[in-house]
Amino acid sequence: MRLLAIYAALLAVVAASAHKMTKREIGEYQLEAAKRWQTSGSQSRSVKRSGVQNITFTNPKASEFYVDGTSLPLVDFDVGPSWAGLLPISNSPNETRQLYFWLFPPGPEGSLDDLIFWTNGGPGCSSLEGLLQENGVNQQSWTNLSSVLWVEQPVGTGFSQGIPDAQNEDDVATQVVGFLQQFLEVFSELKGKKLYLTGESTNEDIANYIYENPTQLDLSLQGIWISDPSISWDVVQEEIPAVDFVNKYAGLFSFNQTYMDYLNEKAATCNYTGYMDQYVTYPPTGCDVWDDIFYNALIINPAFDIYRIWDTYPILWDVLGFPGSFPQTQSPIYFNRIDVKEAIHAPVETQWSECSNINVFPNGDSSLPPAFTVLPNVIEKNQRTVIVHGLADFILIADGTRIAIQKIPQFAPVAAFQIMQYLMGFRDTP
Repeated sequence: MRLLAIYAALLAVVAASAHKMTKREIGEYQLEAAKRWQTSGSQSRSVKRSGVQNITFTNPKASEFYVDGTSLPLVDFDVGPSWAGLLPISNSPNETRQLYFWLFPPGPEGSLDDLIFWTNGGPGCSSLEGLLQENGVNQQSWTNLSSVLWVEQPVGTGFSQGIPDAQNEDDVATQVVGFLQQFLEVFSELKGKKLYLTGESTNEDIANYIYENPTQLDLSLQGIWISDPSISWDVVQEEIPAVDFVNKYAGLFSFNQTYMDYLNEKAATCNYTGYMDQYVTYPPTGCDVWDDIFYNALIINPAFDIYRIWDTYPILWDVLGFPGSFPQTQSPIYFNRIDVKEAIHAPVETQWSECSNINVFPNGDSSLPPAFTVLPNVIEKNQRTVIVHGLADFILIADGTRIAIQKIPQFAPVAAFQIMQYLMGFRDTP
């Protein structure tokens, strides 16, 4: 396939991504693409990358990998400077295994402090596929903001050299880190940069290797990005959801009814039918008892406060109008007094309330629960983490917090046990 057509297709896709194209616009792009195929590769369309950050590599060996962005065959525009070639996966003089790479510097608005590593999946699929057909240099590319390094790995992939010998993902991670060590010796100006591991199928093993061997690589790993990850058994990621997937897209598969009946019967025999509904349901199957309790509590105690369950009449006046289960009618609220606003340089025209009357997440809060995401990592990296809980709170109940703490994965679980003991009154401090 001609590189010209691939790069042109990338630009067309990017341009289209800014808005939903009409049928007329789609037709125009198709006609333009057809014309490009008929155009000689020697003709220049004067299309060029908008520019790059000024980056210089002092190691003379780096110049050996320089790629002139104006001279790529069948590409009629300047893709900008880049560096590409083979580097060994170790410093052994007898090393024959080498990985192929292609490095692009950031655009003029980008940062020289970051390095994005991209690899395609497979395993064994070339990362040049990613470069040319997925996320390479274009108007919306990551290269606008960061240096990006596409690497063909493991050994045996694409242009990479040597006899494949990896036995597992740990071996692959060792190859990649060994390659990066040699890469940084040539492109030493990238040492100490913030590293982001990105790619398809898998890269978490590379990340884990870096974290477990922090002295081996002079880069600061900041995070990973995985597309269509392969993170479980094939039966989980392929077999179980397969028939549901076919049913969902039956119009595209176009199987006849006889075969569809066969598939559904086979799925039932394999105990796959209903698996997703039963085990992959959010929120999990349950019933609403909280509202039932709340409404009936108000019948018995009209002053029932979800934040402090032992409140009864008379309701105490709150200078800030604390939002309990009942409407606050006292006036004026302290921070709505004009003299108070003027004294603290607050906007006089703003009506203050302790809890906002508008939705601070207009489209909803898409965050995942911290106990499943950021909290475990925070606990591990902190010198100390303390969790306290009010025992009279019905909106967030202490036992619920205990359950959440118990489910948090811990490398040093003594912290969770101490907190639980503190919450249950078995120790004076957490």
